[in-house]
Amino acid sequence: GCLFCGPLFLTFCFLNTVAIAYSATAALPFGTIVVIVLIWTLVTSPLLVLGGIAGKNSRAEFQAPCRTTKYPREIPPLPWYRSAIPQMAMAGFLPFSAIYIELYYIFASVWGHRIYTIYSILFIVFIILLIVTAFITVALTYFQLAAEDHEWWWRSFLCGGSTGLFIYAYCLYYYYARSDMSGFMQTSFFFGYMACICYGFFLLLGTVGFRASLFFVRHIYRSIKCE
Repeated sequence: GCLFCGPLFLTFCFLNTVAIAYSATAALPFGTIVVIVLIWTLVTSPLLVLGGIAGKNSRAEFQAPCRTTKYPREIPPLPWYRSAIPQMAMAGFLPFSAIYIELYYIFASVWGHRIYTIYSILFIVFIILLIVTAFITVALTYFQLAAEDHEWWWRSFLCGGSTGLFIYAYCLYYYYARSDMSGFMQTSFFFGYMACICYGFFLLLGTVGFRASLFFVRHIYRSIKCE
């Protein structure tokens, strides 16, 4: 419940303080902030608790698709390019290359003065992003399992969500090469809110990568015949 709302609220408090210091119209009054906090406390938090209780009571026992051992197998030494960071770079670059062109128009609409109208293309690009993320994460999970590295759970999440890091790196390029923004307030607003958006993409695509890898692992291990 706080994984996304916590960093988002802290970033908003900082940016709102900057807006108040500059006497900008983007600053929200104190009463509005209190109302938002009350809504999160009285509505969102109870719903999160109820959802957690319902999920805990309705969950089924984990069923492994094949026979497992009680003790984890030792992972052999692997080359450097099979570690987490190189795989994250590989997994994030391919989905980012699929949305690179569309990002410019989105940024020009959100942070510039252009009007975005091609929402059908945006929807298609978003579907392509999800598909490419799922496929590249599944491929890297397969290579990881083929190298006898069974710790794929968090690796698949990090590889799937690494596209958010590439999007934030594109923010640096757009700010210095394409935009006319300057000053502490514009800089803090741009990088602060884009950090929240990229963090949301990280969680979203990480979840897609993990679910796709889990489905793939269940499928391939279900085919193993235990004598």
